[in-house]
Amino acid sequence: MILSDNKISYLRILNLNLTKHKLKKYFKIFLYLAILGIVAIVSVNYYVKSSTKKNIYYSLKRFPKNDVGIIFGAGINGDQPSKYLKDRLDAGILLWKAKRINKILLSGDNGREEYDELTVMKNYCFNHGVDTTKIFIDYAGFDTYSTMYRAKHIFKIKKATLISQEYHLNRAIYIGNKLGIKSVGYSANKGEYLGYKYVCFREYGSVFKSFFDVLRNRQPRFLGREININGESNYSKEDKR
Repeated sequence: MILSDNKISYLRILNLNLTKHKLKKYFKIFLYLAILGIVAIVSVNYYVKSSTKKNIYYSLKRFPKNDVGIIFGAGINGDQPSKYLKDRLDAGILLWKAKRINKILLSGDNGREEYDELTVMKNYCFNHGVDTTKIFIDYAGFDTYSTMYRAKHIFKIKKATLISQEYHLNRAIYIGNKLGIKSVGYSANKGEYLGYKYVCFREYGSVFKSFFDVLRNRQPRFLGREININGESNYSKEDKR
């Protein structure tokens, strides 16, 4: 059967209209899903921030004492801490010298020989007068959730002061409290930070992910044997318990 040119043109127009209709349908579905996703992310962030903001402190005045302070890794430049990390370390050292914390748990990325946050962090603390017997090392703190999970299950910490920049503290405190560590935060913000607006924006996604990490009780890739936070320090480079 041979179709006339008019019929062929009509079929082409019909197929084109059907394709456009399908594209509109898929676009609407995508748009609805995107809106739902944005609403979910904003709602979770609001919940996490509103439930933890009262636990963030900005000065030593009326700051509660805790046995352990946890400092999170935040990048290094060779053998020196990044601006983010330096301010976290300075804040932790300040709290230790002011006797607001008795011990420091350093947690960061030590996954590659050429990138060793923990050696930089512990050397910085040592060079600024912290007693090495009061420094404990978490060599597998690859993300905030892993740090807090290991603090609970490896170091058996029940209460802690979390030391980081303000943008990060809501998430860290939320994870800690949900995992069974009574947590307060001390803001290490000091001056300007490169890319601070970007990390604040990215934090929306990180908080959302952490919310579901808590819900499903995600286990970190690395655990290891227990380290007694009230026992001998594992400050030594060779002691990677």
